[in-house]
Amino acid sequence: MARTEGTPAHWMDLRRFTPARVALRRAGNGLPTAAHLAFQAAHAAARDAVQASLDVGALQAELKGAGLASIAVRSEAPDRRSYLLRPDLGRRLGDRAAIPRLPGAMLFVVCDGLCAIAVQRHAAPLLRHVVAQLPGPVAPIVVAEQGRVALGDEIGEAMEAEAVAVLIGERPGLSAPDSLGVYLTWQPRRGRTDAERNCISNIRSEGLPPEAAADKLLWLIGAMRRMCLTGVLLKDEQPTTRQVREV
Repeated sequence: MARTEGTPAHWMDLRRFTPARVALRRAGNGLPTAAHLAFQAAHAAARDAVQASLDVGALQAELKGAGLASIAVRSEAPDRRSYLLRPDLGRRLGDRAAIPRLPGAMLFVVCDGLCAIAVQRHAAPLLRHVVAQLPGPVAPIVVAEQGRVALGDEIGEAMEAEAVAVLIGERPGLSAPDSLGVYLTWQPRRGRTDAERNCISNIRSEGLPPEAAADKLLWLIGAMRRMCLTGVLLKDEQPTTRQVREV
């Protein structure tokens, strides 16, 4: 890469390894026009991602095509504005009547979160890979609108599930407007804290691909079942590909 006048070579080298905004140069006291416009476009994409709605019907159809049954529910947040201003409403289930009792089942809850775009793109491919390889009973996938991570605790408690994995759209960034996260919780119930969860983050094509995320989730579920816990005491010690070959 040719060096740009006035920009140290080691800064220019970093641009090969990261989409972060480094070595942008200056135009007087501000950014060059191209860099400024690119920033504004990325900011607009992130704002749009937060406001986007989840197409529940399309997601359920995609899950059905993968052989996965699903249930649609809503949190107590009546709309997007309420969801953003009242996080507590997104943690509570609007109607428990739709949740069946399936004691001991593994539960997956898909929430739009702060980025429905990420859920629409990546949730079904990840679940298709995970559920096909997961031993034991698996509950119907619960698709929740206006949901936050802790909503999975209430759903899991009502279902008497063994554990819950919440797939949720993460807060969009200026270089990652479609990132999905997964939060795994052993024996979910209301009042669980984030310290009792394991998280897989940045699931997207340019980050951790859904197939690799599915492999990591399967490993964590196996470790969770052996140790009967999740959270800070369950360390992600998944062997690398090289270590697996050596074993």
